[in-house]
Amino acid sequence: MAVFTALAPAQLTPWLQRYPLGRIIDLQGIVSGIENTNYFLTTTHGTYVLTIFERLCAREVSFYLDFMRYLATRQIPVSVPIARMDGALFSVLCGKPAALTNKLEGAVQRAPTHRHCAQVGQTLARMHLAARQCAATAPQNPRGLAWQCEAARAVASFLTPAQRLLLHNELAFQQSAQAAPEYAQLPAGICHGDLFRDNVFFIMQEEGAEDACRLSGFFDFYFAGLDKWLFDVAVCVNDWCIMPANSQFDGTRVRAFLSAYQAVRAFTPLEAAYWPALLRAAALRFWISRLYDFYVPRQARILNVHNPAHFEHLLRAHLHLERFSNARAANPFDFLCT
Repeated sequence: MAVFTALAPAQLTPWLQRYPLGRIIDLQGIVSGIENTNYFLTTTHGTYVLTIFERLCAREVSFYLDFMRYLATRQIPVSVPIARMDGALFSVLCGKPAALTNKLEGAVQRAPTHRHCAQVGQTLARMHLAARQCAATAPQNPRGLAWQCEAARAVASFLTPAQRLLLHNELAFQQSAQAAPEYAQLPAGICHGDLFRDNVFFIMQEEGAEDACRLSGFFDFYFAGLDKWLFDVAVCVNDWCIMPANSQFDGTRVRAFLSAYQAVRAFTPLEAAYWPALLRAAALRFWISRLYDFYVPRQARILNVHNPAHFEHLLRAHLHLERFSNARAANPFDFLCT
């Protein structure tokens, strides 16, 4: 989330009149994120998240909002679009599609424990299965290999020779892996694609309570698309189970996440074989996107660009760990925990 489109309450008032939400009390830009413009909008009826879609067309916005509403009807905890009085889920604001969603209770958990990871893993598996009915109308992963190759060309001149070599080799590896006939047989469907710690809210209960941390919901689905479910799991494990200071994994959190996910949807033997490769694919995707955002930034009033070095280090760590573990890991899902 970020602010590319500056907006004053007076500009918003006519647009908001189409919603049964009362009058504006406060409007605050949200700093985190890098793709859309987001505000916290407080009215006499409550607080909401206003999103102005900077790049998505009306058809894409319509799918994402319908998908979020569908997940909510299947009891998947997500942020839910607010309908206008005529039933529409979005309309044009400042020349771009814009929508309101409810503001989830709770807050981001920056230092997750195994309990947080277990809840995210279980809910992600439930989401994957619940979303199967929507797959026929879903877009492909918007940040898949085609986009990655294009973005890599755009940032190549900014990189060191060692970085360019790593990027070239890993893209070639992923292209080869994903072209294999077995890859097409991996279970697939709609993936969130960006389920980092800052896209999940938890409600904190009393200290020592059995449900001291309760998952409130997933949000920011605007990178969602069709991909291998295991890729979505890898994106999560690369963030939720990592110790950012040294790019190493917390085995307790890894086990908690994977065990909770598998309690809902068991991994297949083919997924076990592809697990190391998809961990690398997830690290590569976010290394490239962060390189692109860092070196080819868009103009914005508020923009918080992430340092790409973290995912470069993580990709190198995966390569090292995979070489070190290949000869002795009986179960590929265990090799992060050793």
